[in-house]
Amino acid sequence: MKPNSNEERAYQQCTRCVMDTTVSDITFDEQGVCNYCTEFLERSIHIIHENPVQKEARLNTLVATTKEDGRGKPYDCIVGVSGGVDSSWTLVEVKRLGLRPLAVHMDNGWNSELAQNNIANLVRTLNVDLYTHVIDWEEYRALMQAFFDADVIDIELLYDNAMLAVNYQQASQYGLKYILAGTNQATEGMRMPVTWNWFKYDKKNIVALARRNGLKGLDTFPAIGTFGFIYHQYLKKNRWLSFLDYLPYNKFDALNNLEANYGYRRYPFKHYESIFTRFYQGYILPEKFGVDKRKVHIGTLVASGQMTREEAIQGLEGIPYPTVQEMEADISYFLKKMGWTKQHLDDYISRPEVPHASYSTEEPLFRLFANIYKKLT
Repeated sequence: MKPNSNEERAYQQCTRCVMDTTVSDITFDEQGVCNYCTEFLERSIHIIHENPVQKEARLNTLVATTKEDGRGKPYDCIVGVSGGVDSSWTLVEVKRLGLRPLAVHMDNGWNSELAQNNIANLVRTLNVDLYTHVIDWEEYRALMQAFFDADVIDIELLYDNAMLAVNYQQASQYGLKYILAGTNQATEGMRMPVTWNWFKYDKKNIVALARRNGLKGLDTFPAIGTFGFIYHQYLKKNRWLSFLDYLPYNKFDALNNLEANYGYRRYPFKHYESIFTRFYQGYILPEKFGVDKRKVHIGTLVASGQMTREEAIQGLEGIPYPTVQEMEADISYFLKKMGWTKQHLDDYISRPEVPHASYSTEEPLFRLFANIYKKLT
């Protein structure tokens, strides 16, 4: 694992969660509690420990307005599904509440067989229509190569940006107001360190890296930028809502239910339903960038009371893969799919990181609009 730039600091780990000094802007109070879990609880405690009666009332209001908005339409909401537990449980609960969702999946060519089976079992058992947007692999591979050649950290910006665009497009196509997402405070509310990923609506950054590698632009890739976000969110009124925040949500209870009733099989770590995401988080991030995302994922579960700190520390032992053999299998798969040699991978890992902001970006534009909106509301 590549040393983190914060290595000169004396190592310290939060006494409440598991975040540590591998995060550049982490601070600790006199009790050794970090700013990450403190900020998370200050921002999210009213949702995680919301009065059950008030939470149910909010849920009932949302369900009623969603049904009303969908009257006369083939669906009344969009639910994006990746095959992961959060989005899968969202689909289960949406159906339980009598809503008529269109499940939307974005296939970028890296789906694991397990994820495909989980999605297929789920939509078949729930009798839900599934729209799958399959990205052109050759264009996507070329865009990934551009990100690798640029040495930026957030290669997953490509998937995340396209996923946002596809969900908004489907909502707009059917005239639907609500995109009910599996995002939530209980399992992913702790903020990601600013140096660990990048702004997800940065279409300009994607185009800049593509052109840097000789691509003329984006042919079929469904990108979305700041103005696209404003168009969908405020003009078309396509609302992206963290649906699981309207429910009492425990990840492990949801997993048990999915396994018992929907033929679901769990993954070893968060977001490992994608082969590339698994390889990216389990190998590329720690080896090239000195980042272990398990810390923020597991740390959130500890801070929200869904896992003990002792269980979390145990979960962080060893490499971010179930076995070395599985990691080596993913390396081989990645090399073959990308058309790389092992030397190409070694050279890439050895090169220093280049910030996304070194290339054209619309992140300052998005912040400007966000600040203006905040002042006006």
